[in-house]
Parts: sequence; C-alpha cells; structure tokens
Amino acid sequence: MCVCAYQFTFPNSPNINCSDVKWTDIGAVCGDCEMVSSAPDSCPCSSHIPQRYPPSSSSTTLNIPGCTLCASRAMITAAEYGETSWELSVQVDQKEGDESMKFKLRVKGDLHIGGLMLKLVEKIKAPQDWSDHALWWEQRKCWLLRTHWTLDKYGVQADADLRYTPQHKPLLLQLPNMKTIKMTVSFSSVVFRAVAEICRILNIRRSEELSLLKPPDDPSKKKKKKDKNSLQDDLWDIDLLSGGPGGTGPMYSKTMTATYDPENGMPVSATSLWFGENPLAEAQPNLPPAELAKMYQSLSLVDKAVNNAGWLDSSRSLMEQDIQDEDKLLLRFKYNVFFDLNPKYDAVRITQLYEQARWSILLEEIDCTEEEMLMFASLQYHICKLTMSSEPLDHSKEPEIDEVEAALSNLEVTLEGGHTDRILEDITDIPELADSLRLFRPKRLTLRPYKEYWFVFKDTNISYYKNKEAANGEPIEQFHLRGCEVVPDVNVTDKKFGIKLLLPVADGMNEVYIRCDNETQYAKWKAACILASKGKTMAYSSYKSEVRNIQSFLQMKSLAPPPGQVAPDIDTMEMNAECFVSPRYAKKHKTKQLTARILEAHQNIARLSLMEAKMRFIQAWQSLPEFGINYYIVRFKGGKKDEILGISYNRLIRMDMSSGLPVTTWRFANMKQWNVNWEIRQVTIEFDQNVTIAFCCLSCDCKVVHEFIGGYIFLSTRAKDQNETLDEELFHKLTGGQE
Repeated sequence: MCVCAYQFTFPNSPNINCSDVKWTDIGAVCGDCEMVSSAPDSCPCSSHIPQRYPPSSSSTTLNIPGCTLCASRAMITAAEYGETSWELSVQVDQKEGDESMKFKLRVKGDLHIGGLMLKLVEKIKAPQDWSDHALWWEQRKCWLLRTHWTLDKYGVQADADLRYTPQHKPLLLQLPNMKTIKMTVSFSSVVFRAVAEICRILNIRRSEELSLLKPPDDPSKKKKKKDKNSLQDDLWDIDLLSGGPGGTGPMYSKTMTATYDPENGMPVSATSLWFGENPLAEAQPNLPPAELAKMYQSLSLVDKAVNNAGWLDSSRSLMEQDIQDEDKLLLRFKYNVFFDLNPKYDAVRITQLYEQARWSILLEEIDCTEEEMLMFASLQYHICKLTMSSEPLDHSKEPEIDEVEAALSNLEVTLEGGHTDRILEDITDIPELADSLRLFRPKRLTLRPYKEYWFVFKDTNISYYKNKEAANGEPIEQFHLRGCEVVPDVNVTDKKFGIKLLLPVADGMNEVYIRCDNETQYAKWKAACILASKGKTMAYSSYKSEVRNIQSFLQMKSLAPPPGQVAPDIDTMEMNAECFVSPRYAKKHKTKQLTARILEAHQNIARLSLMEAKMRFIQAWQSLPEFGINYYIVRFKGGKKDEILGISYNRLIRMDMSSGLPVTTWRFANMKQWNVNWEIRQVTIEFDQNVTIAFCCLSCDCKVVHEFIGGYIFLSTRAKDQNETLDEELFHKLTGGQE
C-alpha cells in the first residue's frame, strides 16, 4: 500500500507497478515518503488504506483519505518528483586496507543530514559500527556535523563530492621529547578540543598551553626509505598500548584514571603513585654528538619566523587544514605561561616542558651565553645521571603540597576574598631598599658609561639622587615599575650583576640599565623589581622566596666549585660531554676541557632531586632574554620595508630585520583593543595614550598572530582561586576571528 497515492506492490502482483516503488529485502519502499511496507494491504503511517492504482497521467494528483502524511502536504506526481530530486555521489571510507566504496543516492534538498546517513547505511548493507562516521564535503573543506540541517541549508547539490569517513583517524605526533607516537585523534573537532583530548590521554594538565605545529619544510634533506623505516620502527602506538583509541593503558596506572576536579584542576585522587608507571614522565637520554649535529641548523630571525608560521588554527579541525591520516605534527607548548606547575601532579607536563626547553638550548633555537650553556649542560648531566640510576622514580619524595594545608589555604583565600599574601601588606610596613648603584641610559653612538647614584626603592618606584645626602630632596628621576619588563644582565664569572628595565611609555618602552656590586645586592633589587612590575611591593610574602630563588640561580650559574671541594675527576663522567651542549659550542672546546667545566658546574647542583633539577632547568630557560618570543615577518602600515614582529606573553616587539635589535615595544597591559580586517588581512591594535599600530603579516596568515595575541590574553584570565574549567567559548571569541 503506498501512502502517497502510489501503491506498494509485489513483483508478481497483478496491479500496475509504480516506478517510484523500490524493493528491498524487508519490503517495498515508497520513493516519496521513504516509508516501508512489508505487505501490500498495510499502511506504515496510518490505519489500513485500500490499495489504489498509480496516477493515470503525470498531471493527476491523488490524496488518500486517512493518511496523515498525505494530508499534511500537496501530492506530487512521479514526473514532478523526478524534477525535484537528484542523484548525490557519496564515497564510503572503509577500514584500513579495504577499498572505499562509492554510492549514488537519489535525494531531495529538504532531506536532513541524518536522513542521508541513514539512507547510505541501509544501502551499504554491511554490519558495522558506523557511529564514528560523518560526512565530509571535499570541495568546501568542511564537516557536515549538524545532522538536523538539510542539504539545502548546507548548500549541497548534485555536484558535491561527499565522503562518509571516520571522525577519528591515526595521527603521528612528535612530542616535545622528540619521541614520535601514533594515536587516534579526532579529525572533526576543532584543534583546541583535539589537543585537550590528546593531553587527557597523555596525562598532561593545562592543555590550553599546548597546540599542534606543522613540521618545517627542509627541501635540502630528501627523505630516504631507510629513514622512513627507521621512523616506523621507533614509532610508539598509543592505541595498541592503551587497549584501543582513547584508552587508559600505560599512560596511567592499572588502577587509576586521570580524572580532574574542574574546581581546582587537580586529579580527584590525592595520590601520585599512578605517575610512576608513565614512561612520558622520564627524560630521554641525550643523543650522541654525531646525531645531534645532523639535527642542528643555524637559525636566523627569518628562519624562526618561517617555522612559527606552522601553528594550526585552533578554531578549525585537522581535516579543514589539509591534515590527512598518519600525517606528522609536532605537539608543543605554544603559549609560554606555565600556570600552576605542581611536581606532585605534573610529572609528565614538567618532563615534557623540560624536554622542549632542553632541545631549544641544544639546537640553539634560543640564544644563551657560554656561562649559561655550561649551566644547562650540568643540569642535563645531573638529570641523565639520576634517570639512569637503578632507583625507580618516586614522585612522592618530591616537595609536595599537603592536601589539608592546601584546602585550608584555599578556604582562607575564599573567605578573605583575595590572595593571602595581600593580607601581609595591609598589616605591615612596606620595606624599602637604599643603595649606591650605577645607572646607564642607553643612547645611540655611545660607549655605555655607567654613573654612580644613590638609589631608593619604595613601593613600586625607584628614585635616584646625586648622593646619599641629597636623598631628602627631590630625586633626579623616578621610575614607575608597574608594567615594566625586568631582564637579567648577569655574568657570574665576570662578577657582572646587571638589571635591564624596560619601562612602558606612550610610544613603546624605555631602556634603563642598573648595575649592582655583588650577588646579595643584585638578588634583593631584582626581586623587588620583579614584584613591582606586577604591582606588588616588598611587603608581599613572596619577596623573600624570590630573593632566595635568585641567589640559588646565581649559585647554579657559578662555574667554580663550592669552597672546600676538590676538583672533580673527569674520568668519573661516563657520558660524552659533547652530548650536553650545542654542536657549535662543542667545536669551540676540547672534550676533556668541556668535561672538566661541566663537572665543576655540576658540583653546585649535585644535591638536587630529579624533579627539582628539571624545575631549575625550566626556570633558567625562562630567565633567558629571548625566552617565549615568537617571530613573524610583517609590514607596518606606512612602512617601506619588511620588519620582524616578536610576540611574547606580555608584549609586542618591533625589531629591525637586519640587526635584530628592538625598535619599539608595546605591552599587552596598555592595549585597549585590537581587530583584524579579514579582507585585506591587516591587524590593527590600539594602545593607551592614542597609540595605534597596524600591520600585515608576510610570513604567515594574520590569523596566526591574531590567535597568539588573543590566546595570551585568554591565559592571563586564569587564577587559582577561581573555577578552572576551561571557558572554550571565551577562547574562540578572543582567537577565532570573523572570517
């Protein structure tokens, strides 16, 4: 029985067959309403309707009394139906190794996506779980994920090339430790959400700090089959090891699952035993010097700008950005603001962060002095030594936060309505610093002479006078440090203890150099400057700990062994010293000389635990002047030449491309708004005091720069005393754009 004025008939029925009736294994299917009838005298959508013959002519329409579907709309003839329907070609991707199938379906524009997938599955007739499959539109580079949308609403027509393909596909990921893993990743979710899922599987907290980067093209090195095979042999298939896609196998213990509390971002369980089984929490051994030399490439600012263009768009999916099955991507820490690093809960995160820092030093992606290179080498040697020891990793021995104490502290913060260290400032006198220091204000074509003055540090300001006796009068000049940039200018070996201050002004930043006499003086003044840059005074409880951290950092940088210690025996070092420094630096020194210097520096840090050593390495990496700056080639509005734009977590730096010297600096704290003109691909930023800049990106799409700026502003909204559930909507609002 056809409920739309056509009739369901069996092949041997004496009745006239309707051309729109299609026969399947389960009965007749009406080509118009797509209902199924297993018998000619039954109606699938209403009560029994007597059988009727098809229309006698193409212009005749019939309505069946009692059929609710027919009564709801005007009936059309078979000819008219043929005019409004069309054939749609859909390719169905099979499992790995199986050939894809192609089907043609007759559809109408008002058919919704869910109905199209149902039609397709019924036609495939293959018993399989299709729940992960979705439709991909090849020409438009988009997923058809809104199953309630019709073909007309999506704009799908007969010339559309659709693929019915799995949403989760295998992907090769190179981790920060240079280890390549294979895992199943969502190719239909936006990259921001896909990275969050990757980090959940790998047990890395704060996924918003990471993203995916395309490997830089290297046309000078042609890939050989041997290299490809060796890569496959070294591949680590996460899905096989974890018992299936998204499983919780060796990444976690056999008894625990990493479930995080959305209120504070910590695992629901307080124990840290489940980290001990995670191989990603172990530092990788250093490569032999010959292997390291093959990876090393001297990078100019232009090279760095080209490499930084490879960051994927966080607001689009992998397939929308032409990423295919088993393509290789780099998982890296993108935003250099590492929030709430906790050795107890972040074993994997800290280790991978250490690895990213280590490789940036070894490959000279970031510049450092010879003294700093030796300090990093001694820390690497210490970490390798502890990692290779027979003792199992036990993170419970690391300095950890007592759960009860932390809970009470959080309760105190909540009751007081703010941070606990602010209470100290309200009930105590604010300390002051007063010392004889040397000052230098850099000007072009000068020899940088330092002149001695009497300095007074009060609140968040520095004033300097001609001498101590003049301190009761008006200062020569006063520096307001709130929002400034504090950069170390130190060489412990040469007894050079300098502080470079980048002070915000209307058109950028002013440079001021202050030179201290000794380590103690330097630690006190630098700690005060760091707090003042954040709007805090020396009355904050963190001041003393900041001073101690600076002093320990200076001791770590000292290449001389501690007093009373015997010079180390170079034969005790069982590893090649050249593994711990960049290839360029290794060429400058003989192996024995390098070994002796690393062992001497190692004596200053020999008592550090494994996790403490990794944390010290990360902190030293963060203290480098070039840390966290991503470079891009731009053309400023009104400019006649290409320039470099550096983007850091708190500022933008305009740099001369030939010399690499900064021209102007603008801080995010002074930014009022920014927008992107997507038609001409121009970024415009407005700062305080009527300062506006505009530029076009030449080395990348302007969306990459726009996302960096918005991403850093998004991350600056995080705080320990607020809900740590990620506001993905806010992230996309700040970074997504209006394309």
